[in-house]
Amino acid sequence: MSPTHSMSVAFVSVGANIEPERNIRAALTALQEQTRVVGSSTFYRTEPIGRRDQPRYINGVWRIETEIPATRIKPVLLRPIEDGLGRVRTGDKCSPRTIDLDLILYDDLVMKDEDLTLPHPDIARPFVYFPLVELLAEMRRVQPGGLVSRIERLLPAATPTELPGEPLDGFTEELRQLLRH
Repeated sequence: MSPTHSMSVAFVSVGANIEPERNIRAALTALQEQTRVVGSSTFYRTEPIGRRDQPRYINGVWRIETEIPATRIKPVLLRPIEDGLGRVRTGDKCSPRTIDLDLILYDDLVMKDEDLTLPHPDIARPFVYFPLVELLAEMRRVQPGGLVSRIERLLPAATPTELPGEPLDGFTEELRQLLRH
């Protein structure tokens, strides 16, 4: 008999600027095959960071419920999806990419080791912060207090004030429809 694992809530940031619509749809489908995706934020068209000589990104955040431990999310769940969609890792952290999936939060866990930092350092970037806050507000409506309050305490003190870019309402709705099937 295997031990019972409780479900954890995790937030995964999503970004792509090489065939972004196709790759984000494919990443969502692959993620849904392996875990329960329960929320999709608004997705935004954003300017690239560091290197402006590349296509704009599309960024957003997904909320998942999973039994996979935080330290296993990246190697077991996210990296295989990135690899399957042709993600090429180079020394250039600002290079174009087919898909970039990062674990931003896992319940209210705070940790830092060589492979994982939670909350993820990108949490303060507008293209992560605004979608995350949107999903937390949605979660608060359904389950007020408790975990949501503890997660909100992990948000950065200095919060972005400008939206990360152009909201992509049609694409966002398309992704949310994929969650309903």
